[in-house]
Amino acid sequence: MKTRVMRNDALLLMTAMIWGFAFVAQRVGMRFIGPFTYNSVRFALGAVSLLPLLYWRRKRGKQIRSAARLRLRVSLAAGAFLFIAASLQQIGIVYTTAGKAGFITTLYVVLVPLFGIAVRRGTGVAGWVGVVLAVSGLYLLSVREGFSISPGDLLVLASAVFWALHVLLIDLYGRYVDSIELSIIQFAFCSVLCTITALAFEAPSVSGILTAAVPILYGGLFSVGIAYTLQVVAQKNAPPSHAAILLSLEGAFAALGGWLLIGEVLDPRSLAGCVLMFAGMLASQWQVITGSPGIPKESRSA
Repeated sequence: MKTRVMRNDALLLMTAMIWGFAFVAQRVGMRFIGPFTYNSVRFALGAVSLLPLLYWRRKRGKQIRSAARLRLRVSLAAGAFLFIAASLQQIGIVYTTAGKAGFITTLYVVLVPLFGIAVRRGTGVAGWVGVVLAVSGLYLLSVREGFSISPGDLLVLASAVFWALHVLLIDLYGRYVDSIELSIIQFAFCSVLCTITALAFEAPSVSGILTAAVPILYGGLFSVGIAYTLQVVAQKNAPPSHAAILLSLEGAFAALGGWLLIGEVLDPRSLAGCVLMFAGMLASQWQVITGSPGIPKESRSA
């Protein structure tokens, strides 16, 4: 039993690390191609990479049977939220650091229970404590002299709002749809929307895509395909408290990756903000950590 828990914890930690380092890949990819082109190819690869897993689940009779209309509606709605969230994040990351983008994005962990009030999934005292800590951390991380905040941080913060709405949508309707099938359809739909936008506002080229092949492959195959699969496998048997804490380390790995790979450095004020934001994320998940009833911990599937 202990060995199984340790194995699942290792898989969750690996998932957080892959997602965190993906912020570095996203920044590097923007040196060669536009944000919509990057996301177009990335999510197409992600959708294709999950097809073998869907085949394996169907072969074992693991998929959830649901009405085709419901399946399509939920998947397309999720894909639309995913498109908005990923686009805002990808544009914003051009103007901020990987570490800051990682921590600001993970604010969705705090926003999910907060938004849950609108659908009668209220949050407790711990949730409000999480909000105060997270907002205080965001202030230290992003707000500078003259009460100014960079456009990149604002865009990533806006993306966190849509990541939270995406998670809430999956929480409300995902139980009625096969998770792998939903992910494939939403990734494919997001890729189509990104392709249309890229053709309208960018000048995508095969040479640019090939030049950015490494960060695109990491973002598509590792961040989407492999990390999502690891999360699905690990969270089936992992204690909710472990999942809540380990997956919240995504922002820390983003900062670590930015420092190790592209020389980004966080000053003491920013580091203090990261610590407060991480504390807020844990506080917002206190119901999960203690096993109390409430909104379950959900994660991004991108």
